[in-house]
Amino acid sequence: MTLKDSARLGDVAAPRKRFAVDFSDLTVLIVFLAIVVYLTLSTASFMSTANLLAILVATSLIAVVACGQTFVIITGGIDLSSGSVVALAGVVTGMALQAHVPMPLGVAIGVGVGVACGLFNGLAVTFLGMNPFIVTLAVMAMARGLAFILPGGATIFGFDDSFDQIGGGLIGPLPIAGIISLAALLVGAFVLGKTVFGAEVYAVGGNREAANMTGIPVRRTLILVYLISGALAGLGGVILTGRLDSAQPIAAQGLELNAIAAVVIGGASLFGGRGSMLGTILGVLLIGVINNGLTLHNVEPFWVQFIQGAVIFLAVLFDSLNTKRKAAG
Repeated sequence: MTLKDSARLGDVAAPRKRFAVDFSDLTVLIVFLAIVVYLTLSTASFMSTANLLAILVATSLIAVVACGQTFVIITGGIDLSSGSVVALAGVVTGMALQAHVPMPLGVAIGVGVGVACGLFNGLAVTFLGMNPFIVTLAVMAMARGLAFILPGGATIFGFDDSFDQIGGGLIGPLPIAGIISLAALLVGAFVLGKTVFGAEVYAVGGNREAANMTGIPVRRTLILVYLISGALAGLGGVILTGRLDSAQPIAAQGLELNAIAAVVIGGASLFGGRGSMLGTILGVLLIGVINNGLTLHNVEPFWVQFIQGAVIFLAVLFDSLNTKRKAAG
């Protein structure tokens, strides 16, 4: 990075520095630890190795998708299409494998489907000037429709064990899906915290007009964050298909809401300019532990949905009040 680049980004990325240390991460951590302590005392199986691994596997898909959502939300956008893109990528991967495409190429095709969807979102938002909510809502419907159309509504199954290892295999005691999700989050944290592109993401979310005036490539940045979100949703489709040993058009419904909730619970602002991958990790873990705890306490699925919705509402409400308080101060 040149001295000119440093000065340019230093002015526009002020929101990033201002929120580099935010009490929200600590708040989420305290809530997370409190729930862990409660579940440890109230259930006999919560701290068992099998249950902890189950939480890691269950949250791996949310983590991968939430990683991409973090980039989008920091810029002030949103991606409602990620759950449907997961399903579409899984279906296309399954069809490729059934056609005896080599496994690495099949995985690449699945991720490529996500890249294509993300690129479509990014181009529509930047060059057509469309609202991200409307664009990704439309792509959510289109991708889900294609996920049913391509296989004729049928579930695709019967893959090689080598592919199934991606979603359900182990390396030592750790699930491969969990390792992949952790790697994605760590790479995302590095990109956001240590690269020029990361600074540009915060700058665009903090003040888009100022970023544009100082020469930051706003359009390129926005296209890339949606492309990243799509690529990670495509990877999520590969992981889910391997875990289930089947590609289901109906898969991953509502996944985008859990991913967005994890990012917002982790301290990111839906107004843009604030967020971190550490916060997203904490948000994913909190959602995973809550879901697991409700299951261990035999809470009915309808109440689980209600509680998940309430958590999202409270997170967004807190973000809105916090943003208004900072603006007033």
